[in-house]
Amino acid sequence: MAVVSGRGGLWWRVTASLGRASYAGSGRAEALRAEELAKRLRARASEKERREVPKDPLQRRVRELAMLSKQLQHVHPNVLAKILKQEILYQNEEIVMINKPYGLPVHGGPGIKNCIADVLPILAKMLENMKTKPLHLCHRLDKETTGVMVLARSKEVAERIRLLFKTRQVEKIYWAISLGEPDPTEGVVEIPIVEKEVQSHQSHYKMTLAPSYRLSPGDQKVVKIRKNRNAESAVTRYRCLASSSACSLLELQPITGVKHQLRVHLAYGLGCPILGDHKYSHWSKLAPQKLPEITLRRLKLEQTKARHLPLHLHAYRLSLPLGEWTDLVCKPPLFFQKTLKKLKLDV
Repeated sequence: MAVVSGRGGLWWRVTASLGRASYAGSGRAEALRAEELAKRLRARASEKERREVPKDPLQRRVRELAMLSKQLQHVHPNVLAKILKQEILYQNEEIVMINKPYGLPVHGGPGIKNCIADVLPILAKMLENMKTKPLHLCHRLDKETTGVMVLARSKEVAERIRLLFKTRQVEKIYWAISLGEPDPTEGVVEIPIVEKEVQSHQSHYKMTLAPSYRLSPGDQKVVKIRKNRNAESAVTRYRCLASSSACSLLELQPITGVKHQLRVHLAYGLGCPILGDHKYSHWSKLAPQKLPEITLRRLKLEQTKARHLPLHLHAYRLSLPLGEWTDLVCKPPLFFQKTLKKLKLDV
């Protein structure tokens, strides 16, 4: 056995037979040393974060957009539940209505670390002093869609609300920023939708239109065609609230609830894809959305960075007849509001 003196007069006892060193200082000294180490690590992390934040406003904006869909996938479930609690818009003895954040999926799946369904039991405990049953999903929003979402406090209430959605008794109003202006500026899109495989160098599936009519090549007469048996009826009301910078702010009311209905009707029915919708801006490929020059200038963005633009689709208002009519409006998230301001889309 050998005894050696360390820095600061601290003693270390080295046991050769075990091949290890044990700290011989006091418990208080150990605590102080651990605290000092923690301070250094925090300072180092803070310094690294400061270095990583770009000074250029354009690069900062790109970094901010790129982080939108990642940040909630790297937090602890308890932290996510707290975030959702802060996003509660309304609650009573039957329902809880939240403002769903961007980039947070409702259900889990491959590569998904966090989703709303997984943290509902934790959120329920936070609401009811840890004495309640888990909350229940009543409907869903896409991962990239923000806005009003309803949760039920019991299975019975959840089933009643799902039936209201199914029988089209729930009124849903969305806001979307689109590329271009629809013509006419107000109307109804009533075109069935079906899922198809896109044959390309990177095969994938997309929802697309399955119209019941087409124009004959010769005389351009409207001809009824055979209905695709897999197609679902889809109806969307729309109206333009503002137009500027080669973009529009649209108010959308889906009468039906087909998967990706609003995105498909806008992109393929009206020729006005939603800003940041990289999936439905092209049919034959998966590529970043191509933006007009004026839009890029107003957004202070380069086309090469357009892939970072988030989907600008927000569930703005939801009304449902549950006993009394519950009517709730939820303002768009900060990134959506910033885009409205940059594009000069004044409501």
